[in-house]
Amino acid sequence: MNLHQFRFVQEAVRRNLNLTETARILHTSQPGVSKAIIELEEELGVEIFARHGKRLKRVTEPGEHVLKSIDIIMREVGNLRRIGEQFSAQDSGTLSIATTHTQARYVLPQPVAKLREAFPKVNVSLHQGSPDQVARMLIDEVAEIGIATESLAHYEELVTLPCYEWQHMLVLPLDHPLAKQDNITLEDLAEQPLITYHPSFTGRTKIDQAFAAKHLHPRIALEAIDSDVIKTYVRLGLGVGIVAEMALKDDGTNTDLVALPAGHLFGANVARVAFKRSAYLRNFVYKFAELLNDKLDRAQITRAMSSRHGDFEL
Repeated sequence: MNLHQFRFVQEAVRRNLNLTETARILHTSQPGVSKAIIELEEELGVEIFARHGKRLKRVTEPGEHVLKSIDIIMREVGNLRRIGEQFSAQDSGTLSIATTHTQARYVLPQPVAKLREAFPKVNVSLHQGSPDQVARMLIDEVAEIGIATESLAHYEELVTLPCYEWQHMLVLPLDHPLAKQDNITLEDLAEQPLITYHPSFTGRTKIDQAFAAKHLHPRIALEAIDSDVIKTYVRLGLGVGIVAEMALKDDGTNTDLVALPAGHLFGANVARVAFKRSAYLRNFVYKFAELLNDKLDRAQITRAMSSRHGDFEL
């Protein structure tokens, strides 16, 4: 047996058992992939896949156990490569970060700048997507570290640690009737057209849960993944915006809007940092995590990575 066979089996599962697509991704031939998988099955003495003719239909019960072992082997092979990179180039390489637009736009610029000061030979590659896409990029080893609010703690393959706590803010035009009202309630907001995040982004779950708990049905006039887009449509008078507080930094660009804290309405949110379980992390990955939150030091992350649990508090 060899790593090529393991890679073919692993990729076939990722591609929903489509060997043609598997071969395309791996830059080889479909017959070659099929032959390699069959040879591995013959050597192991079990069928990894159930077949209908030449088509793979499903993973067998022994195949599930084989896949778990292959995942461990391939993960450790990746770790060996990173160990080699670590010791051949202690202060250079590429840090791949998977995150959402809000984190990339409002939270990461300063930590990235400080990392570049500390490691000038390190390049940074930002991969933006939904929280679920962030998780998948970590699992598929496209990225080494992920930052998001939603979803990360739901994946067994990931170890997550809290990074910082934040609340939602209401954003209104200066002349909006609610702008001068004290004690805005969920009932008040339910009567207004609202502009906020897409359901899978930036704490939207907390917003929906708050309204549902009071049996209210808010009018969502517009959904977006970008806080700046939300603010733009608030300026046009389309409704009341609900954005993350990170998007309202005092940079002189929001003077035409009223921003009101909404933590008492929607509760607190926690942005989390995630790593693939058992991954080998290079020195500058630890450094970047510490720049996000000084409690995320090497010792804390190492303890979390070696634990059987996947979701941690500091």
